[in-house]
Amino acid sequence: MSAAPQIVASTWTDREARAALRHLFDVAVASADPAHMLAQHLPERPTGRCVVVGAGKAAAAMAAAVDVAWPDVALSGLVVVPYGYGAPAGRIRVSEAAHPVPDAASETAARDILTMVSTLSREDLVLVLISGGGSSVMALPADGITLADKQQVSRLLLASGLDIRTMNMVRRRLSAIKGGKLLAAARPARVVTLGISDIPGDDVASIASGPSVPDPTADADLSHVVGLFGNQLPAAVAERLLAPVVSTLAVDDYDFRLIGTPAAALAAAATAARSLGFSPVMLGDDLEGESHVLGAEMARLASAGVAVPTVFLSGGETTVTLAGSACGRGGRNTEFALALACALDGHAGTWALAADTDGEDGASQAAGAVIAPDTIARAEAMASDAHAFLAAHDSATLFDALGDLLLTGPTRTNVNDFRAVLVLPQEMYA
Repeated sequence: MSAAPQIVASTWTDREARAALRHLFDVAVASADPAHMLAQHLPERPTGRCVVVGAGKAAAAMAAAVDVAWPDVALSGLVVVPYGYGAPAGRIRVSEAAHPVPDAASETAARDILTMVSTLSREDLVLVLISGGGSSVMALPADGITLADKQQVSRLLLASGLDIRTMNMVRRRLSAIKGGKLLAAARPARVVTLGISDIPGDDVASIASGPSVPDPTADADLSHVVGLFGNQLPAAVAERLLAPVVSTLAVDDYDFRLIGTPAAALAAAATAARSLGFSPVMLGDDLEGESHVLGAEMARLASAGVAVPTVFLSGGETTVTLAGSACGRGGRNTEFALALACALDGHAGTWALAADTDGEDGASQAAGAVIAPDTIARAEAMASDAHAFLAAHDSATLFDALGDLLLTGPTRTNVNDFRAVLVLPQEMYA
Protein backbone atom coordinates (compact mmCIF):
# COMPACT_ATOMS: atom_id res chain seq x y z
CA MET A 1 0.00 0.00 0.00
CA SER A 2 1.27 3.49 -0.82
CA ALA A 3 2.43 5.67 2.04
CA ALA A 4 0.25 8.62 2.97
CA PRO A 5 1.50 11.68 1.04
CA GLN A 6 3.10 14.57 2.83
CA ILE A 7 0.69 17.49 2.61
CA VAL A 8 1.62 21.13 2.06
CA ALA A 9 -0.74 23.07 4.32
CA SER A 10 -1.50 26.08 2.14
CA THR A 11 -1.24 24.77 -1.43
CA TRP A 12 -1.50 21.55 -3.39
CA THR A 13 0.57 20.50 -6.37
CA ASP A 14 -0.37 18.03 -9.08
CA ARG A 15 2.05 15.51 -7.62
CA GLU A 16 0.51 15.74 -4.15
CA ALA A 17 -3.03 15.44 -5.48
CA ARG A 18 -2.19 12.34 -7.49
CA ALA A 19 -0.41 10.78 -4.52
CA ALA A 20 -3.42 11.42 -2.29
CA LEU A 21 -5.79 9.76 -4.76
CA ARG A 22 -3.55 6.71 -5.12
CA HIS A 23 -3.31 6.42 -1.34
CA LEU A 24 -7.09 6.42 -0.98
CA PHE A 25 -7.41 3.71 -3.64
CA ASP A 26 -4.74 1.57 -1.95
CA VAL A 27 -6.48 1.92 1.43
CA ALA A 28 -9.79 0.84 -0.09
CA VAL A 29 -8.21 -2.25 -1.68
CA ALA A 30 -6.28 -3.17 1.46
CA SER A 31 -9.50 -3.10 3.49
CA ALA A 32 -10.77 -6.01 1.38
CA ASP A 33 -7.59 -8.11 1.57
CA PRO A 34 -8.62 -11.60 2.75
CA ALA A 35 -5.33 -12.01 4.62
CA HIS A 36 -6.44 -9.22 6.97
CA MET A 37 -10.08 -10.02 7.59
CA LEU A 38 -11.18 -13.50 6.52
CA ALA A 39 -10.25 -15.50 9.63
CA GLN A 40 -12.72 -13.72 11.89
CA HIS A 41 -15.61 -14.89 9.69
CA LEU A 42 -14.78 -18.62 9.66
CA PRO A 43 -17.44 -20.98 11.04
CA GLU A 44 -17.00 -23.58 13.74
CA ARG A 45 -14.45 -26.20 12.76
CA PRO A 46 -16.00 -29.37 11.33
CA THR A 47 -15.88 -32.74 13.05
CA GLY A 48 -15.35 -34.38 9.67
CA ARG A 49 -13.64 -33.24 6.50
CA CYS A 50 -13.44 -29.70 5.17
CA VAL A 51 -13.60 -29.24 1.42
CA VAL A 52 -12.80 -25.72 0.25
CA VAL A 53 -14.14 -24.69 -3.14
CA GLY A 54 -14.69 -21.35 -4.77
CA ALA A 55 -14.32 -19.02 -7.69
CA GLY A 56 -13.49 -15.42 -8.47
CA LYS A 57 -10.70 -12.90 -8.50
CA ALA A 58 -10.19 -13.12 -4.73
CA ALA A 59 -10.56 -16.90 -4.45
CA ALA A 60 -6.85 -17.76 -4.26
CA ALA A 61 -6.17 -15.11 -1.61
CA MET A 62 -9.22 -16.28 0.34
CA ALA A 63 -8.12 -19.90 0.14
CA ALA A 64 -4.62 -18.99 1.33
CA ALA A 65 -6.14 -17.18 4.31
CA VAL A 66 -8.18 -20.27 5.22
CA ASP A 67 -5.10 -22.47 4.96
CA VAL A 68 -3.21 -20.19 7.37
CA ALA A 69 -6.11 -19.83 9.82
CA TRP A 70 -6.86 -23.58 10.07
CA PRO A 71 -3.53 -25.42 10.21
CA ASP A 72 -5.12 -28.11 12.42
CA VAL A 73 -8.07 -28.85 10.10
CA ALA A 74 -7.83 -31.47 7.34
CA LEU A 75 -8.32 -29.27 4.29
CA SER A 76 -8.62 -30.13 0.63
CA GLY A 77 -10.33 -28.55 -2.31
CA LEU A 78 -10.12 -26.39 -5.40
CA VAL A 79 -10.68 -22.74 -6.19
CA VAL A 80 -10.59 -21.24 -9.67
CA VAL A 81 -9.46 -17.73 -10.59
CA PRO A 82 -8.98 -15.76 -13.81
CA TYR A 83 -5.72 -16.23 -15.69
CA GLY A 84 -3.01 -14.22 -13.94
CA TYR A 85 -4.77 -14.24 -10.55
CA GLY A 86 -3.34 -17.54 -9.36
CA ALA A 87 -1.34 -17.71 -6.15
CA PRO A 88 -0.28 -20.52 -3.77
CA ALA A 89 -2.99 -21.52 -1.30
CA GLY A 90 -1.29 -24.20 0.75
CA ARG A 91 -3.30 -27.43 0.79
CA ILE A 92 -6.01 -26.02 -1.51
CA ARG A 93 -5.46 -26.37 -5.24
CA VAL A 94 -5.77 -23.26 -7.41
CA SER A 95 -6.63 -23.41 -11.09
CA GLU A 96 -7.08 -20.66 -13.67
CA ALA A 97 -9.70 -20.08 -16.36
CA ALA A 98 -10.89 -17.35 -18.70
CA HIS A 99 -12.58 -14.08 -17.80
CA PRO A 100 -14.91 -12.44 -18.77
CA VAL A 101 -15.86 -15.10 -21.36
CA PRO A 102 -15.58 -18.69 -20.06
CA ASP A 103 -13.43 -21.33 -21.69
CA ALA A 104 -12.91 -25.08 -21.45
CA ALA A 105 -10.91 -24.64 -18.23
CA SER A 106 -13.95 -22.90 -16.69
CA GLU A 107 -16.08 -25.95 -17.46
CA THR A 108 -13.48 -28.40 -16.19
CA ALA A 109 -13.11 -26.54 -12.90
CA ALA A 110 -16.87 -26.47 -12.36
CA ARG A 111 -17.17 -30.21 -12.98
CA ASP A 112 -14.26 -30.95 -10.63
CA ILE A 113 -15.81 -28.82 -7.89
CA LEU A 114 -19.18 -30.56 -8.16
CA THR A 115 -17.43 -33.95 -7.96
CA MET A 116 -15.53 -32.92 -4.83
CA VAL A 117 -18.66 -31.95 -2.89
CA SER A 118 -21.01 -34.70 -4.06
CA THR A 119 -20.00 -37.54 -1.69
CA LEU A 120 -19.84 -35.76 1.69
CA SER A 121 -21.64 -36.52 4.97
CA ARG A 122 -23.38 -34.40 7.61
CA GLU A 123 -20.15 -34.23 9.63
CA ASP A 124 -18.31 -32.58 6.75
CA LEU A 125 -18.05 -28.90 5.89
CA VAL A 126 -18.01 -27.33 2.45
CA LEU A 127 -16.46 -23.89 2.65
CA VAL A 128 -17.37 -21.89 -0.45
CA LEU A 129 -15.19 -18.86 -1.25
CA ILE A 130 -16.89 -16.48 -3.69
CA SER A 131 -15.96 -13.16 -5.25
CA GLY A 132 -16.48 -11.18 -8.43
CA GLY A 133 -15.33 -12.88 -11.61
CA GLY A 134 -16.59 -16.26 -10.45
CA SER A 135 -19.39 -16.42 -13.01
CA SER A 136 -16.94 -16.78 -15.87
CA VAL A 137 -14.18 -18.94 -14.39
CA MET A 138 -16.59 -21.54 -12.96
CA ALA A 139 -19.03 -22.14 -15.80
CA LEU A 140 -20.88 -25.39 -16.39
CA PRO A 141 -23.60 -25.28 -19.05
CA ALA A 142 -27.04 -26.60 -18.12
CA ASP A 143 -28.41 -29.63 -19.96
CA GLY A 144 -28.93 -28.85 -23.62
CA ILE A 145 -26.58 -25.84 -23.55
CA THR A 146 -23.03 -26.01 -24.92
CA LEU A 147 -19.93 -24.11 -23.88
CA ALA A 148 -20.03 -22.32 -27.24
CA ASP A 149 -23.60 -21.23 -26.44
CA LYS A 150 -22.47 -19.81 -23.09
CA GLN A 151 -19.58 -18.01 -24.71
CA GLN A 152 -21.90 -16.39 -27.26
CA VAL A 153 -24.28 -15.28 -24.50
CA SER A 154 -21.39 -13.92 -22.43
CA ARG A 155 -20.24 -11.72 -25.31
CA LEU A 156 -23.76 -10.45 -25.90
CA LEU A 157 -24.28 -9.64 -22.23
CA LEU A 158 -20.97 -7.78 -21.92
CA ALA A 159 -21.84 -5.46 -24.81
CA SER A 160 -25.51 -5.06 -23.93
CA GLY A 161 -25.48 -2.39 -21.24
CA LEU A 162 -27.73 -4.59 -19.07
CA ASP A 163 -27.29 -4.21 -15.31
CA ILE A 164 -25.35 -6.86 -13.42
CA ARG A 165 -28.44 -8.32 -11.72
CA THR A 166 -30.12 -9.08 -15.04
CA MET A 167 -26.93 -10.55 -16.44
CA ASN A 168 -26.63 -12.86 -13.46
CA MET A 169 -30.28 -13.92 -13.78
CA VAL A 170 -29.40 -15.11 -17.28
CA ARG A 171 -26.21 -16.82 -16.12
CA ARG A 172 -28.03 -18.69 -13.35
CA ARG A 173 -30.72 -19.90 -15.76
CA LEU A 174 -28.11 -21.31 -18.15
CA SER A 175 -25.88 -22.94 -15.53
CA ALA A 176 -25.59 -26.37 -13.92
CA ILE A 177 -23.67 -25.01 -10.91
CA LYS A 178 -24.88 -21.45 -10.28
CA GLY A 179 -28.14 -20.38 -8.64
CA GLY A 180 -27.78 -22.73 -5.68
CA LYS A 181 -26.93 -25.84 -7.67
CA LEU A 182 -23.54 -26.19 -5.94
CA LEU A 183 -25.36 -25.95 -2.60
CA ALA A 184 -27.76 -28.71 -3.62
CA ALA A 185 -24.92 -30.96 -4.80
CA ALA A 186 -23.08 -30.60 -1.48
CA ARG A 187 -25.96 -31.65 0.75
CA PRO A 188 -26.15 -33.20 3.33
CA ALA A 189 -22.82 -31.60 4.27
CA ARG A 190 -22.89 -28.26 6.04
CA VAL A 191 -22.25 -25.48 3.54
CA VAL A 192 -20.91 -22.07 4.57
CA THR A 193 -20.08 -19.37 2.05
CA LEU A 194 -17.66 -16.50 2.59
CA GLY A 195 -18.16 -13.79 0.00
CA ILE A 196 -16.50 -10.58 -1.10
CA SER A 197 -19.12 -8.45 -2.80
CA ASP A 198 -18.66 -6.69 -6.12
CA ILE A 199 -22.41 -6.20 -6.56
CA PRO A 200 -24.33 -2.94 -6.03
CA GLY A 201 -26.51 -3.56 -2.98
CA ASP A 202 -24.52 -6.68 -2.01
CA ASP A 203 -27.08 -9.08 -3.47
CA VAL A 204 -25.55 -12.42 -2.46
CA ALA A 205 -27.40 -14.30 -5.19
CA SER A 206 -25.55 -12.20 -7.75
CA ILE A 207 -21.98 -12.55 -6.45
CA ALA A 208 -20.47 -15.04 -8.93
CA SER A 209 -24.13 -15.75 -9.83
CA GLY A 210 -24.77 -17.39 -6.46
CA PRO A 211 -23.59 -21.03 -6.75
CA SER A 212 -24.36 -21.63 -3.06
CA VAL A 213 -27.46 -19.43 -2.78
CA PRO A 214 -30.93 -20.63 -3.84
CA ASP A 215 -31.96 -18.76 -6.96
CA PRO A 216 -34.61 -16.17 -6.03
CA THR A 217 -35.32 -15.53 -9.71
CA ALA A 218 -35.61 -19.13 -10.89
CA ASP A 219 -39.15 -18.45 -12.13
CA ALA A 220 -38.50 -14.91 -13.44
CA ASP A 221 -39.78 -13.86 -16.85
CA LEU A 222 -36.73 -13.31 -19.07
CA SER A 223 -38.63 -12.77 -22.31
CA HIS A 224 -37.34 -9.18 -22.45
CA VAL A 225 -33.78 -10.51 -22.66
CA VAL A 226 -34.72 -12.88 -25.46
CA GLY A 227 -36.41 -9.99 -27.22
CA LEU A 228 -33.35 -7.78 -26.82
CA PHE A 229 -30.95 -10.26 -28.44
CA GLY A 230 -33.38 -11.84 -30.92
CA ASN A 231 -31.83 -14.29 -33.36
CA GLN A 232 -28.35 -13.63 -31.97
CA LEU A 233 -29.21 -16.11 -29.21
CA PRO A 234 -28.65 -19.82 -29.88
CA ALA A 235 -32.02 -21.57 -30.11
CA ALA A 236 -31.37 -23.75 -27.05
CA VAL A 237 -30.51 -20.69 -24.99
CA ALA A 238 -33.64 -18.81 -26.00
CA GLU A 239 -35.76 -21.85 -25.17
CA ARG A 240 -34.25 -22.19 -21.69
CA LEU A 241 -34.52 -18.49 -20.88
CA LEU A 242 -38.22 -18.65 -21.70
CA ALA A 243 -38.76 -21.69 -19.44
CA PRO A 244 -38.81 -20.75 -15.72
CA VAL A 245 -37.35 -23.37 -13.38
CA VAL A 246 -38.85 -24.46 -10.06
CA SER A 247 -36.15 -24.40 -7.36
CA THR A 248 -36.04 -27.33 -4.93
CA LEU A 249 -34.34 -25.23 -2.24
CA ALA A 250 -35.95 -22.85 0.25
CA VAL A 251 -35.00 -19.29 -0.60
CA ASP A 252 -33.57 -18.68 2.89
CA ASP A 253 -31.89 -22.06 3.28
CA TYR A 254 -28.22 -21.06 3.20
CA ASP A 255 -25.36 -19.65 5.31
CA PHE A 256 -23.65 -16.77 3.49
CA ARG A 257 -21.23 -14.42 5.27
CA LEU A 258 -20.14 -11.21 3.61
CA ILE A 259 -16.54 -10.52 4.60
CA GLY A 260 -15.77 -7.61 2.28
CA THR A 261 -18.07 -5.01 0.74
CA PRO A 262 -17.85 -1.82 -1.34
CA ALA A 263 -19.30 0.14 1.58
CA ALA A 264 -16.53 -1.01 3.92
CA ALA A 265 -13.87 -0.10 1.34
CA LEU A 266 -15.30 3.39 0.89
CA ALA A 267 -15.51 3.84 4.67
CA ALA A 268 -11.82 2.98 4.97
CA ALA A 269 -11.00 5.49 2.22
CA ALA A 270 -13.09 8.15 3.97
CA THR A 271 -11.11 7.65 7.18
CA ALA A 272 -7.87 7.99 5.24
CA ALA A 273 -9.19 11.11 3.52
CA ARG A 274 -9.86 12.78 6.86
CA SER A 275 -6.30 12.04 7.95
CA LEU A 276 -5.12 13.93 4.85
CA GLY A 277 -7.23 16.95 5.71
CA PHE A 278 -10.13 16.29 3.32
CA SER A 279 -13.82 16.34 4.02
CA PRO A 280 -15.14 13.10 2.50
CA VAL A 281 -18.56 13.13 0.87
CA MET A 282 -20.04 9.66 0.34
CA LEU A 283 -22.14 9.46 -2.81
CA GLY A 284 -23.00 5.80 -2.46
CA ASP A 285 -21.42 2.40 -2.96
CA ASP A 286 -23.99 1.26 -5.53
CA LEU A 287 -24.01 3.82 -8.34
CA GLU A 288 -25.03 2.42 -11.71
CA GLY A 289 -25.84 3.69 -15.19
CA GLU A 290 -23.81 4.60 -18.26
CA SER A 291 -20.21 5.52 -17.41
CA HIS A 292 -20.12 8.62 -19.60
CA VAL A 293 -23.39 9.93 -18.11
CA LEU A 294 -22.14 9.50 -14.54
CA GLY A 295 -18.87 11.22 -15.48
CA ALA A 296 -20.74 14.27 -16.75
CA GLU A 297 -22.93 14.35 -13.63
CA MET A 298 -19.88 14.17 -11.37
CA ALA A 299 -18.30 17.07 -13.27
CA ARG A 300 -21.30 19.26 -12.49
CA LEU A 301 -20.95 18.39 -8.81
CA ALA A 302 -17.21 19.18 -8.76
CA SER A 303 -17.63 22.41 -10.73
CA ALA A 304 -20.00 23.84 -8.12
CA GLY A 305 -16.98 24.54 -5.92
CA VAL A 306 -16.18 23.73 -2.30
CA ALA A 307 -15.39 25.73 0.81
CA VAL A 308 -12.95 23.18 2.25
CA PRO A 309 -10.77 20.48 0.63
CA THR A 310 -13.28 17.79 -0.36
CA VAL A 311 -13.18 14.32 -1.84
CA PHE A 312 -16.31 12.81 -3.35
CA LEU A 313 -16.23 9.02 -2.93
CA SER A 314 -18.40 6.50 -4.75
CA GLY A 315 -18.56 2.88 -5.80
CA GLY A 316 -20.87 0.61 -7.72
CA GLU A 317 -20.74 -0.70 -11.25
CA THR A 318 -21.45 1.48 -14.24
CA THR A 319 -21.95 0.15 -17.74
CA VAL A 320 -20.67 0.88 -21.23
CA THR A 321 -23.06 0.06 -24.06
CA LEU A 322 -21.13 -0.81 -27.20
CA ALA A 323 -22.61 -0.33 -30.65
CA GLY A 324 -21.05 -1.64 -33.83
CA SER A 325 -17.53 -2.99 -34.20
CA ALA A 326 -15.55 0.28 -34.18
CA CYS A 327 -14.81 0.28 -30.47
CA GLY A 328 -11.41 0.97 -28.97
CA ARG A 329 -9.65 -0.08 -25.80
CA GLY A 330 -11.04 0.78 -22.41
CA GLY A 331 -13.34 -0.09 -19.55
CA ARG A 332 -16.10 1.47 -17.54
CA ASN A 333 -13.70 3.31 -15.22
CA THR A 334 -11.47 4.80 -17.90
CA GLU A 335 -14.62 5.82 -19.79
CA PHE A 336 -16.00 7.49 -16.66
CA ALA A 337 -12.69 9.29 -16.10
CA LEU A 338 -12.50 10.56 -19.68
CA ALA A 339 -16.14 11.70 -19.62
CA LEU A 340 -15.41 13.53 -16.37
CA ALA A 341 -12.32 15.21 -17.84
CA CYS A 342 -14.20 16.25 -20.99
CA ALA A 343 -17.04 17.75 -18.97
CA LEU A 344 -14.68 19.56 -16.59
CA ASP A 345 -12.70 20.90 -19.57
CA GLY A 346 -9.73 22.08 -17.53
CA HIS A 347 -11.63 23.18 -14.43
CA ALA A 348 -8.93 24.17 -11.93
CA GLY A 349 -8.42 22.41 -8.63
CA THR A 350 -10.05 19.10 -9.55
CA TRP A 351 -8.33 15.72 -9.80
CA ALA A 352 -9.95 12.29 -9.90
CA LEU A 353 -9.19 8.59 -9.88
CA ALA A 354 -11.55 5.91 -11.18
CA ALA A 355 -10.51 2.27 -11.01
CA ASP A 356 -11.70 -1.27 -10.49
CA THR A 357 -10.47 -2.63 -7.17
CA ASP A 358 -9.57 -5.95 -8.79
CA GLY A 359 -6.86 -4.23 -10.86
CA GLU A 360 -8.49 -4.84 -14.24
CA ASP A 361 -10.87 -2.42 -15.94
CA GLY A 362 -12.52 -4.03 -18.95
CA ALA A 363 -10.22 -4.37 -21.95
CA SER A 364 -7.81 -1.68 -20.78
CA GLN A 365 -5.21 -3.93 -19.05
CA ALA A 366 -5.21 -1.30 -16.29
CA ALA A 367 -7.16 -0.78 -13.09
CA GLY A 368 -8.38 2.60 -14.30
CA ALA A 369 -7.07 6.12 -14.78
CA VAL A 370 -6.31 9.44 -13.13
CA ILE A 371 -7.32 12.85 -14.46
CA ALA A 372 -5.99 16.30 -13.59
CA PRO A 373 -6.94 19.89 -14.48
CA ASP A 374 -4.60 19.74 -17.48
CA THR A 375 -5.78 16.39 -18.92
CA ILE A 376 -7.63 17.91 -21.89
CA ALA A 377 -4.87 20.46 -22.55
CA ARG A 378 -2.21 17.72 -22.61
CA ALA A 379 -4.33 15.70 -25.02
CA GLU A 380 -4.69 18.73 -27.30
CA ALA A 381 -0.93 19.28 -27.20
CA MET A 382 -0.60 15.75 -28.63
CA ALA A 383 -3.16 16.61 -31.35
CA SER A 384 -5.61 14.22 -29.71
CA ASP A 385 -9.33 14.97 -29.50
CA ALA A 386 -10.48 13.66 -26.12
CA HIS A 387 -14.14 13.85 -27.13
CA ALA A 388 -13.46 11.66 -30.18
CA PHE A 389 -11.70 9.06 -28.03
CA LEU A 390 -14.71 9.09 -25.67
CA ALA A 391 -17.17 8.60 -28.53
CA ALA A 392 -15.09 5.68 -29.84
CA HIS A 393 -14.96 3.99 -26.39
CA ASP A 394 -11.17 4.26 -26.67
CA SER A 395 -10.44 5.93 -23.35
CA ALA A 396 -7.59 3.65 -22.29
CA THR A 397 -5.66 4.40 -25.48
CA LEU A 398 -5.69 8.11 -24.72
CA PHE A 399 -4.83 7.71 -21.04
CA ASP A 400 -2.00 5.36 -22.01
CA ALA A 401 -0.56 8.04 -24.31
CA LEU A 402 -0.89 10.61 -21.52
CA GLY A 403 0.80 8.33 -18.98
CA ASP A 404 -2.30 8.42 -16.77
CA LEU A 405 -3.38 4.79 -16.65
CA LEU A 406 -3.43 3.27 -13.17
CA LEU A 407 -1.45 0.03 -13.46
CA THR A 408 -1.64 -2.21 -10.39
CA GLY A 409 -1.75 -5.77 -11.70
CA PRO A 410 -4.16 -8.25 -10.06
CA THR A 411 -5.04 -7.16 -6.51
CA ARG A 412 -6.63 -10.56 -5.73
CA THR A 413 -9.71 -8.96 -4.24
CA ASN A 414 -12.74 -7.28 -5.76
CA VAL A 415 -15.15 -4.81 -4.16
CA ASN A 416 -16.14 -3.27 -7.46
CA ASP A 417 -15.38 0.23 -8.70
CA PHE A 418 -13.71 2.95 -6.68
CA ARG A 419 -14.07 6.60 -7.65
CA ALA A 420 -12.54 9.57 -5.83
CA VAL A 421 -12.98 13.13 -7.08
CA LEU A 422 -10.72 15.57 -5.24
CA VAL A 423 -11.83 19.22 -5.26
CA LEU A 424 -9.88 22.08 -3.67
CA PRO A 425 -10.87 25.61 -2.81
CA GLN A 426 -9.19 28.08 -5.15
CA GLU A 427 -6.68 29.30 -2.57
CA MET A 428 -5.31 25.80 -1.97
CA TYR A 429 -3.95 24.69 -5.34
CA ALA A 430 -0.77 25.86 -6.99
